[in-house]
Amino acid sequence: MDTKVKTDIENLRINGQRLWDSLMELAQIGATPKGGVCRLTLTDLDKQGRDLVTRWAREAGMTVTIDKIGNGFMRRPGRNNNLPPIMTGSHIDTQPTGGKFDGNYGVLAGIEVVRTLNDHGIETEAPIEVAFWTNEEGSRFVPVMMGSGVFAKAFTLEHAYAATDTEGKTVKGELERIGYIGDQEPGDHPIGAYFETHIEQGPVLEDNDKTIGVVSGVLGIRWFDCTVTGMEAHAGPTPMALRKDSLLAATRIMQDVVAAAHRHPPHGRGTVGMVQVFPNSRNVIPGRVKFSIDLRNSTDALVDQMADEVKAFAAKVAQEHGVDVKIDMVSSYNAIAFHDNCVEAVGRAAKKLGYSNMPAVSGAGHDAVYMAKLAPSGMIFIPCKDGISHNEIEDAKPEHITAGCNVLLHAMLERAKVA
Repeated sequence: MDTKVKTDIENLRINGQRLWDSLMELAQIGATPKGGVCRLTLTDLDKQGRDLVTRWAREAGMTVTIDKIGNGFMRRPGRNNNLPPIMTGSHIDTQPTGGKFDGNYGVLAGIEVVRTLNDHGIETEAPIEVAFWTNEEGSRFVPVMMGSGVFAKAFTLEHAYAATDTEGKTVKGELERIGYIGDQEPGDHPIGAYFETHIEQGPVLEDNDKTIGVVSGVLGIRWFDCTVTGMEAHAGPTPMALRKDSLLAATRIMQDVVAAAHRHPPHGRGTVGMVQVFPNSRNVIPGRVKFSIDLRNSTDALVDQMADEVKAFAAKVAQEHGVDVKIDMVSSYNAIAFHDNCVEAVGRAAKKLGYSNMPAVSGAGHDAVYMAKLAPSGMIFIPCKDGISHNEIEDAKPEHITAGCNVLLHAMLERAKVA
């Protein structure tokens, strides 16, 4: 590469206003009164969103391929189209009370990268692709991250097709109905590297006044149901020393769930989000309590250690209170470490562009989790206001939207190479 071309590439920036305008236009499809978006997967509104995004891709000279689970791949050719594409992407389905940026930003940032390359007549050695993945949110159909999961062979196409919503409609039927059931077998699609740009969905970047989060990986997750069984009895006649109060015992275990996270900083997370008390009567000592346990950390060893500590404490509580404690695992997701080369590419781009940045981990799942099993992968975070997401008031600053996309542009160019 000659010096002038190299200088031109160094000075390359995306059109932030164009990206913002695209985000706001897409947000009109399924817009809610509070300023958010409700565009559930495989609905008529999802079809409208897909149609708009694929139209923009074709207008940018990209070809569009849809696979059998409805994942979309929008390709800008490279000089050597035998090379696997350098891919970016995310999702355009939302939560029922979703925002304008979750997922949508990652897809439209990819299209803006392509538009910018077109504007400057830049050819890459490898092709560039932008993907949108089906049913990342999992709010209408489970499992979550369905499209990328089928693509990565985490579960079968048949399993995904058979999933039903609350009205009994199937994924396959809805894909057919909206016209997004393609011919390509999921996974029959090479990837050279994968980057995903996303709002953080948490408060860490904002709290540290940083523009870019250089994401090293995704936290491992263990979900359990804990059932504590004691004996219901009258609240008046039963002396304190003779009670088998399941709620008293359960609250001690709940506190240890939180304490376990504090014992394993900085990425330990411990949450009890659901509690059911039986018989749930004002003057009856609770006889049974069932509650959820959500444990997360940056490595599987750490999250498993947290789980072991909580289980050991629960056994101690059971003995001290004369109750039975049963803890059942209901779901497990391994921690994901992103590829060093991709993480470093994001860090180099942020530094080169002069953006304040810091290491970050993702506490939420993303399609990049499955892509990391197939190809070198990385993620770019930008702040969101008050760390709020999955909410209609989800918000991000235009300058942060622009910064994240500029980092994406330069990280992708490092991998795709300028021809």
